[in-house]
Amino acid sequence: MNVENRVIELVEEKIAERPDLFLVDVQMHGGGLLTVLIDGDNGVAITDCVAISRHVGFHLEEENTIEQAYNLEVSSPGLDMPLKSLRQYQKNISRSLNVKLIDGSKHEGKLLAADDSGITIEENIKEKGKKASVIQNVIPFADITETKVLVSFK
Repeated sequence: MNVENRVIELVEEKIAERPDLFLVDVQMHGGGLLTVLIDGDNGVAITDCVAISRHVGFHLEEENTIEQAYNLEVSSPGLDMPLKSLRQYQKNISRSLNVKLIDGSKHEGKLLAADDSGITIEENIKEKGKKASVIQNVIPFADITETKVLVSFK
């Protein structure tokens, strides 16, 4: 079993009794950096990150899963991190997104819905010399290369 799969098991074991938390990503980087990203329906507290870090670190050390020195970082994804899971999309319904597609096009709009097949966003389309129109755009996940939440300071 590779390191990332074992870490996924350990994180899921630790958050099993916390249905509000979910795993976003696990990556073993070169140079011995192991990152774990978790998120929550209502955010993630530092105490959650600490508890998961201690649980994962303890078991990795006990099992000698990683033979070389490593650094374990457990955190929530920052605002600049792309969305990776359906649950992250669902958590961000009603927020504005920037969506990049495989064909190179970009779409910006309010997230209205997200399900297993894709997302629905509400976009303001502005044409020169015309009044802006609002459309609903359904975008399959297979067409999306990256989605980021737009931060509003209103």
